[in-house]
Amino acid sequence: MKAHVSPLKSKSIHPACLYNYTLGGFLHPYQDMLANVTLPTQLSLLYETGRIDNFKIASGKLSGSFNGYFPFNDSDVYKWIEAVSYVFERVKKSNPKLAQSLDEIIRDISNAQSEDGYLNTFFMINDSPKWEDLVWGHELYTAGHLIQAAIAHRRFTGQDNMFKVAKKFADLICETFKPGKKEGTCGHPEIEMSLVELYRETGERKYLNQAKYFIEARGKGLASVPRNPGPVYFIDHKPFVELDEVVGHAVRMLYLCCGATDLYLETEGKAIWKTLENLWKDMTTRKMYITGGVGSRHDWESIGEPYELPNRRAYAETCAAIANFMWNYRMFLASGEARFVDVMEQVVYNGLLSGISLDGDKYFYDNPLEDMGTKRRQRWFDCACCPPNIARTIASLPHYIYAQSKDKLWVNLYESSTFKIIHNDVPIEIVQQTDYPWSGDVHIRIAARETLSFTLLLRIPEWSADFDLKLNGKSVKFHLNNGYAELQNSWKGTNNVQLTLKLRPECLQSHPYVSENHGKVAVRSGPVLYCIEQVDNPDFDIWTLKIDSDSFEMVPGEILGKRMFFLLGNGKATNIRSWQGKLYRPKTKTKSKYVTFKLIPYHMWNNRGNSGMRLWLDCTS
Repeated sequence: MKAHVSPLKSKSIHPACLYNYTLGGFLHPYQDMLANVTLPTQLSLLYETGRIDNFKIASGKLSGSFNGYFPFNDSDVYKWIEAVSYVFERVKKSNPKLAQSLDEIIRDISNAQSEDGYLNTFFMINDSPKWEDLVWGHELYTAGHLIQAAIAHRRFTGQDNMFKVAKKFADLICETFKPGKKEGTCGHPEIEMSLVELYRETGERKYLNQAKYFIEARGKGLASVPRNPGPVYFIDHKPFVELDEVVGHAVRMLYLCCGATDLYLETEGKAIWKTLENLWKDMTTRKMYITGGVGSRHDWESIGEPYELPNRRAYAETCAAIANFMWNYRMFLASGEARFVDVMEQVVYNGLLSGISLDGDKYFYDNPLEDMGTKRRQRWFDCACCPPNIARTIASLPHYIYAQSKDKLWVNLYESSTFKIIHNDVPIEIVQQTDYPWSGDVHIRIAARETLSFTLLLRIPEWSADFDLKLNGKSVKFHLNNGYAELQNSWKGTNNVQLTLKLRPECLQSHPYVSENHGKVAVRSGPVLYCIEQVDNPDFDIWTLKIDSDSFEMVPGEILGKRMFFLLGNGKATNIRSWQGKLYRPKTKTKSKYVTFKLIPYHMWNNRGNSGMRLWLDCTS
């Protein structure tokens, strides 16, 4: 699969310069599912809900009123285009009709664009005043997704028809918003990171300056309303560099952090980095779910107070998990530190993949860590931001596996695959063979026709207490730095690296201030969190289970054709029948029985009908 990623302009670490890759491990069936099920069904829904017709109405090719309620419906189409672009080579071969639909939709988008470059079908069809409702109108947010989709489409297809549309709109935005002309920024951040990426693609500094302007415009009341939900919700209560905690709407907050990190990557402003570090520490030590989800409140989809992490009422929007992944990748590029990739991995195997069904056509908007058996996945939503967002993220995952600089090559994620990379103008082939995340054994073969001297950095995940590293079958000296095992070598011909991460199931506990989790543990094997579903445990009530925390057996299996491992363990369960008809009773010794329980990966729950589920489990010790 051909690919191209433009390197960052000023930082030494950048995405790997790929020119071909294939997958054969954990992610492979998800990529197949994406091309064969997810993207086609989403396309049908984009037509069914009128989102694509809106562009035809805006251009005058169809008559009618705007389809839908939300002014940002166009962004769902743009995210879908971005997803298709990432897997374009695969789609061309397996589903040529889908590739043809892509071309047709881009023509509809181009035809809808105004002469001056403006493009938002909600405001165009309704003849609404433009740029007058920056708080709720999402015009800049939607433009940001157009720009990101257009850049991806240009990079992965080699075509620039959509890119011309996006650049023309971006030029209008740069001309419209500036000091002394129109002051303002969007109530929902997104435009910032897209403009930085447009700068990287074109080299035109005006886009970087515009992103800087939008970030620095926050804290002035330009992107919020004074009362409910108020400036904090929009992260407009103080300038970005004065922020000391993550607050407000979870996706807005994290998208803003993405844009600010992109700005730092290109300008290296020390005040921005200090703020980003403080915000990251606040999120990861006080406000992030163990799944990598963010946002504990359904009320305004917002981040709660420190340690406010309810399980059954968790919101943890799929888009917020994706935003968390995106932000941590940028923080890695800025620092080269594995702690940020650890969070990326935490999100991928837990809070991200939980958002899509194993058959690829149903979704969760929110991702609770506990459910009584009433929650159901949906094929679509009126506010449909999550489905195409998860599609574009899964499509892009291969491009996060490696990163590079002039003298270093980072291995961030482990996945059976073959990658062809250009390193210092020399093509090299990297083949990974692994059963990760079910196994910690990783074999990496590096083949180079010319002698290359560089340091190979292998991420040692935070869950791995012990590991072993060999080069060509022999123990080798290495340095452990920033969470990476650094292996310096002159690479010529074929070299084999073997990394063995000691993977075993373990129990985790949460901070004592997380009141819901007192006396409870979460079970993790490698990066994968496990939960219990009633459907696997018919002989007892899962709400009465107390587990023994030191005995688990990994058993291979599958759910809906997806290969995985069950965890079997022992514990005690209360005889719930003695409580029938009673809510309270005098304290007595409760009768329990010994049981064997079965756990499944959390990201696979709710795929076999509705069933009670718990991630945090009561523990006997």
